[in-house]
Order: sequence, then C-alpha cells, then structure tokens
Amino acid sequence: MQLKKAERRYKLSTQDYAQVAKFRHALRGFLRFGEEAAAQAGLTSQHYQAMLVLRACPEGEPITINDLAQQLFIKHNSAVGLVDRLAREGLVAREHSTADRRKVELRLTGRGRQVLAKLAAMHRNELQRIGPMFKRFFAELSRSERGKARRD
Repeated sequence: MQLKKAERRYKLSTQDYAQVAKFRHALRGFLRFGEEAAAQAGLTSQHYQAMLVLRACPEGEPITINDLAQQLFIKHNSAVGLVDRLAREGLVAREHSTADRRKVELRLTGRGRQVLAKLAAMHRNELQRIGPMFKRFFAELSRSERGKARRD
C-alpha cells in the first residue's frame, strides 16, 4: 500500500521505472566499455578521465591539481595520487605556474597525448555506435512526458 501511494504521489508507472532502468543499463554499458578500454592501455578509468580533462582544456589555459580534483569530483589528495601515477608513467608532466610559483600546472606529455588519442577515438566510435539508441530513448522519454502533461 505504501509503495502504491508513493508511486501515485510522484506519478510513476512501471514504464517510468523501466525507462530509468534501461537508461542506467545503457550508461553503465558505456562506462564498462571505457573501463575495459582503459585497462587494455594499462590505465584505470579514472586515469583516462583525468587525461581527458587535461586535453579538453583549451591550449594555454592552465589546469591545477585542484582544478582536476573538482572536475573528477575527488578530494585534492586523491588527485595528487592520480597525478603521481600518471607522471610516473610519463603521461602527465607537472610545471610550476609562471603566474603563481606556489601552484603546479599539469599538462599531457607527448606520450600521454598518444595514449589519450587512441582511447578517445575508441570512445567516440562507441558513442557513435550507441548514439542512436540514446536518441531513441530520449525521444521516447519526451513523448512519454508530453503524454503525461496532457493527461494532467
């Protein structure tokens, strides 16, 4: 009885639950793909994500460890450990900031750019493959929401 009351309150149907479950499954599938691709390159998914953050930043715009921590939703000390590993692997370099010598800025090395380019291309291809499925999902979700709005 409690469950039905909550479902009525939030206007949830079995189809709503199925949509959320389907989306989470598809999203988790993409994340799993990324974890496996990173592992094949000898990295963790988090290492790949960190490198992606560095490369996605416009040229000449510095990224600090604190910036990286914020982008990855991790603590500063966790970001330090992440950068330590990437630096040991020769994928990331630390440089003192020219604007503030107390700060350390991060950049990908040439090797880091090569590894990242290969992984990013694999991810782009996977997104192109699954994109139509996500497009259909969001179209169905929009139709469902419009239908609910008309009934209300």
